[in-house]
Amino acid sequence: MPLYLTEDEVAGLLSTADALEAVEGSFRRLASGEVENVPRQRTRFEGGFLAVMWAVDRELGLAGLKSYAAGGEGASFVVLLFDAETTKPVAVIEADKLGQLRTGAASGVAARHLAREGATSLGVIGCGWQARSQVASIREALPRIERVVAYCRTEESLREFCRETGAEAGESHSDPAGQDVVVTVTTSRDPVLRGEWLQPGALVCAVGANDPRRRELDNVVLERAAFVCCDSVENARRESGDLIEPVEAGVLDWLEVHELQEVVAGELPGRQADDDIVVFKSNGLAAWDVAIGSVALERARAQGVGREL
Repeated sequence: MPLYLTEDEVAGLLSTADALEAVEGSFRRLASGEVENVPRQRTRFEGGFLAVMWAVDRELGLAGLKSYAAGGEGASFVVLLFDAETTKPVAVIEADKLGQLRTGAASGVAARHLAREGATSLGVIGCGWQARSQVASIREALPRIERVVAYCRTEESLREFCRETGAEAGESHSDPAGQDVVVTVTTSRDPVLRGEWLQPGALVCAVGANDPRRRELDNVVLERAAFVCCDSVENARRESGDLIEPVEAGVLDWLEVHELQEVVAGELPGRQADDDIVVFKSNGLAAWDVAIGSVALERARAQGVGREL
């Protein structure tokens, strides 16, 4: 019988470190060909859309999908896992917290492999739900982070975010942009990060926009970048306005866009020098959901958490 896990149960089962390990392992299996990942599909309806994304992880022995409906009143997420050998469903997992953890973990993996040596500061543009796991995961991946600078346009949200994370409030977008690692995690349609604000050696993790009509980075970010990578080039060609528009403008070529899995697996060096500006564009992969869902399922079985359907 499949096991049903609620949001609260997921939060109690998984830590930031668990998510980081699961997602890094997923990148390694993607590189070795053990995972087949299918990009997100969206179907619009009045007032919102339904999204489905799926993957098969042969090493874990699981096939799974994440689906969510999003509209004016928010979004609801679920991950469904199948045993790849028996084809039986093994888990139904409420997946808002799961998604927050795995999205943060992807940036943590990027920071671990692409941040310059000795990076001690983190800047965050955006103060929402996803921004919190970005801070936690990058701190986990880079224990030497001493300073976090955050900015968002809503003063109350900024104060609350800083109180919760121990960040200091910036006065404008340019303050977090001047740090060693810079995360953009917003819902903005237009760029919130200008390349001229970046310091030599910065790593940029662009997380918020997974729609070809939205951008968080201006063209100068890509012009200054010595290395650009994403979670999936196939995904990026479909939904990454941060890369699609610079390619159309001739600022970037798709041949220059690599995948983070290649760096994690040691197939590409990624950063070449301390002063290089490096960009990681994150759109989100179902492979990560399967990987972290597998950990949640294993923990739940061991601890007697959840209910059978």
